[in-house]
Amino acid sequence: MPVTLDNKLIVALSSRALFDFEDENTVFEQQGDAAYTRLQLERLDQPAPTGVAFPLARKLLAFNSDGEHRVEVVILSRNDPVSGLRVFRSAVAGGLALERGVFTRGQPPWRYLRPLGAHLFLSAHDRDVSDALGAGFPAARVFSRSVVDAKRHPEELRIAFDGDAVLFSDEAERVFQSAGLDAFQLHEHDHAARPLPPGPFKPLLEALHRLQQAAGEKVSMRLRTALVTARSAPAHERAIRTLMGWGIELDEAMFLGGLQKGPFLGEFEPDFFFDDQLSHCESAALIGATGHVAAGVVNLSRARAGGD
Repeated sequence: MPVTLDNKLIVALSSRALFDFEDENTVFEQQGDAAYTRLQLERLDQPAPTGVAFPLARKLLAFNSDGEHRVEVVILSRNDPVSGLRVFRSAVAGGLALERGVFTRGQPPWRYLRPLGAHLFLSAHDRDVSDALGAGFPAARVFSRSVVDAKRHPEELRIAFDGDAVLFSDEAERVFQSAGLDAFQLHEHDHAARPLPPGPFKPLLEALHRLQQAAGEKVSMRLRTALVTARSAPAHERAIRTLMGWGIELDEAMFLGGLQKGPFLGEFEPDFFFDDQLSHCESAALIGATGHVAAGVVNLSRARAGGD
């Protein structure tokens, strides 16, 4: 029978998401592709330092610890194949059982997300992330200088999500941006019984939910999820009802009513946090691994204003 990745959680990571290649990337930006490849080859036997997504990958692969293949982590990189040798050797040195990788030598790698059936793509490259989101895949730009503590809760994978424009569509955020807080609260109160349309990260949340159910008590790794949102009562109700309608339970929900998310994330200690607003991501990166989801009206407004 042909090999298939069906019924598995598929996570695609760029080389710079998985490993700290920031020094090498500086060489690439200043001296070009040939110098970068030469440096990677010179360092072939030198394992790269772990990157922002390394603890996430390690914990996800722990869901395979009983021999059942539930999770696949794939390298999806703009690197050249020669540089890919160092990526795989670094993975072996770090104890990651990676089998698959796609290296495109500067060409957009995101187009391979479809044949992979990926549920998440993490990259340090803005355009690749934006293109992946535009094609319908959950994707985020990693904050390469995020604080990462690989020793946190070693037998629990914790993932936190913002709500609007991440788990849910930006429908409500558009009302807030155009008409203000009072109009937003009234809109959400009036539509409390109508589920929010899905956002770009609903497929990942669903895949994590399936993983949690499939693994059960068979492995020691556990999954804990949280919603961390600026919403407050009465706008909280629609978010909760939407999740109920999807048949998905989150372990924690924080309706902060505009309070800074950082202190609350500091208590939750996520292995990864996803948000659509750069200011929240910058604050969260001081706490733990963070990914910017360049979706929704806030990011559209930034793009029109000439932002990243």
